[in-house]
Amino acid sequence: MRFRLTPRETSFYDMFAASADNIVTGSKLLMELLGADASARAEIAERMRAAEHAGDDATHAIFHQLNSSFITPFDREDIYSLASSLDDIMDFMEEAVDLVVLYNVEELPKGVDQQIEVLARAAELTAEAMPHLRTMENLTEYWIEVNRLENQADQIHRKLLAHLFNGKYDAMEVLKLKQIVDVLEEAADAFEHVANTVETIAVKES
Repeated sequence: MRFRLTPRETSFYDMFAASADNIVTGSKLLMELLGADASARAEIAERMRAAEHAGDDATHAIFHQLNSSFITPFDREDIYSLASSLDDIMDFMEEAVDLVVLYNVEELPKGVDQQIEVLARAAELTAEAMPHLRTMENLTEYWIEVNRLENQADQIHRKLLAHLFNGKYDAMEVLKLKQIVDVLEEAADAFEHVANTVETIAVKES
């Protein structure tokens, strides 16, 4: 690790960890959604909305700290990118839950459960990785695994699209369901963006 003569602002590490922990909360709410009937989904959506607001607060706190800190633990643009990508994950998960409720989807297509399981695993890995930013050690397996999960998510997404366009759904239902599975795919992409940013930071700091 690069030797530094100046002290570093360390509160960023705690804020990144808090943001990632909040994403785990969001992924658990997605899992709840799978087993919930229509009457319970509105309450889950409300809790997801609260989690998304908490994520926004965490992101704004990081930006405020960034703007008020003379010394940062790593490059400012990387701090901004990491915070923004973590926020994107939460936004996409909240959007997916909201769409399920707004569209009054009676039954999610087979394969959405696999999408959500991938997101839940990526959330766990991301939360486990954030504390390692302090030392930049033991992170390689994290970004390799998240990239593997994103590839898996791509395959699941393609199969879901093929299923939606097989003629069993009417056109309006296809539009609704496709938007939901597309947003979940965007969440998987956002996890990969986080992992790629962490890799970039680690390489710079090595």
